[in-house]
Amino acid sequence: MASSTASGSSEEVPPLKADPATSKPRNRNPLRFAALRWTALRLVALAVLLGAWQLVVVLEVWPRVLVPSPGEVWHQFILASTVHDGVRGYGDHLLIEHLAVSLRRIGIGVGYAVVFGVPLGVAIGAVRPVAVVLEPAVTFLRTLPPLAYLSLLVIWFGIDESPKIWLLVIAAMPPIAASTAAAVRGVPGDLVEAAKALGAGRLPLLGGVVLPSALPEILTGIRIAVGVAYTSVVAAETINGVPGIGGMIRDAQRYNQTSVVIVGIIAIGLSGIVLDALMKALERVLVPWRGRA
Repeated sequence: MASSTASGSSEEVPPLKADPATSKPRNRNPLRFAALRWTALRLVALAVLLGAWQLVVVLEVWPRVLVPSPGEVWHQFILASTVHDGVRGYGDHLLIEHLAVSLRRIGIGVGYAVVFGVPLGVAIGAVRPVAVVLEPAVTFLRTLPPLAYLSLLVIWFGIDESPKIWLLVIAAMPPIAASTAAAVRGVPGDLVEAAKALGAGRLPLLGGVVLPSALPEILTGIRIAVGVAYTSVVAAETINGVPGIGGMIRDAQRYNQTSVVIVGIIAIGLSGIVLDALMKALERVLVPWRGRA
């Protein structure tokens, strides 16, 4: 008995299994590591770009007045963003103030474009005679570059805020109207017929079936319109555009201040990325079913 007990005690005890509820997985959050990996890749790409930029400056491929160094651009960014030696930013306005004025103009222009463009697109997509009359006009405006009608707007409205806002409205409205019309035409016929069979009238059919089904494409058109308005803001602010990021760029170009121009371009690009991310977040809130079966 003793020998059996001794032999039994000498046997190797198997390890206890970890409780699945308390055990920690080796990779707790794969999405987090993937995000870190892609962020690192972006930082490496940015470092390579800055290194190539500095190399071009050091080799003097172009004169400094045409291609300033990254350090000079950074220095100008600091000057444009602060009060220094009694000078407030650029043109007596800080960089963030220039950017805020431009964003306000874009917001007003795109807001009016949504107010007029969505109903226009619904009418074009739902009513054939309206499409025959107005769709060519929308296409005509969509193909015009902003500078083509800026001078006419200045003649009509002067050099204050009105021509800038109107230019952004005209630039942003056609993409919204075109995408809305295409979305309305793409509403599944089965949904419409089912709603009619249940006794839905025109207004309930429009508000309860057509618009919700078309909403994802309408939001895509609004995103495109915001991008078009952003690319048009420099043209809109060529006339009396200070304060404004486009006016700042235009004013700096007149005096060959290339570093200020680059600062303005970078500010537009970075704020555009943020604005597009906000639009994507809005899409996820308003149309959470998009991309799902």
